[in-house]
Amino acid sequence: MAEITAAAVKSLRERTGLPMMDCKRALEQAGGDPEAAIEILRKAGKKTMEKRSGRETSFGRVFVKASIAPPVGAMVELRCESAPVANNEEFLQLGRDLVERMAMEPAAITPDDLLGRPSPSKPGQTLREQLDDLSNRIREVFRVTRVVRLDGPCGGYAHHSGTSGVLLQIDGGDGELAKDICMHIAAMRPLVVSRDQLDPAAIDKERQILSEQARQEGKPEKIIAKMIEGRMKDFYAERCLAEQPHVNKEKYHNETVAKLSEKAGMKLVRFVLWELGKE
Repeated sequence: MAEITAAAVKSLRERTGLPMMDCKRALEQAGGDPEAAIEILRKAGKKTMEKRSGRETSFGRVFVKASIAPPVGAMVELRCESAPVANNEEFLQLGRDLVERMAMEPAAITPDDLLGRPSPSKPGQTLREQLDDLSNRIREVFRVTRVVRLDGPCGGYAHHSGTSGVLLQIDGGDGELAKDICMHIAAMRPLVVSRDQLDPAAIDKERQILSEQARQEGKPEKIIAKMIEGRMKDFYAERCLAEQPHVNKEKYHNETVAKLSEKAGMKLVRFVLWELGKE
């Protein structure tokens, strides 16, 4: 058996971030070959994490990448077991690599497909190997739970805590306004871009509820229809992005998102809003 020097163990420790004794045992099993030792450590770590696979991953982050040119938007949800790990720099780098790669891939790709792609920051490694190595060092379960890609010019926003993320696909306009609208979406949580995208059955139900309320208030039938149209404005504004006054009143002077977009020559195509852990 080849002699395992302290320097060899230290070198492997620096490469893997794993405990010294684990590195020493792996080198002994590999006959001193560091590459073989890394593979041994990787397989051992995988077995350990498989035993922990049932653990709950309640923490993590939503990562966003958005661009007007090239026209693309991508978002990835990466989950972990604890809040401190969600702020770990290597965890953040993994998330950035995942969303960077997602922006290069077809829109129909799954989380499992994505993990099989090359890592942008770790030459020679797949994203799955990068994830497994980090999971093995930190001893927490990681999961890529959602991925999405939009083919078109996009604005994007991720909350500083990583607990929410937004992609907004646009036609025309500029990235600054698109990002500000994404921040508005994260704050106000509309359901759709415009009222024509709402479920007609939901609109009819709301009209019926408002009509009944007006009758109970003793309003004459001849004015109920007009009253309902006025009250329906609140219903639409709560749900439709275009009809909401922008949340940044100081910058946008209480103008609606529709008016701001129109002035900028921007068409709102679609948006995706994620909250961490909420499908």
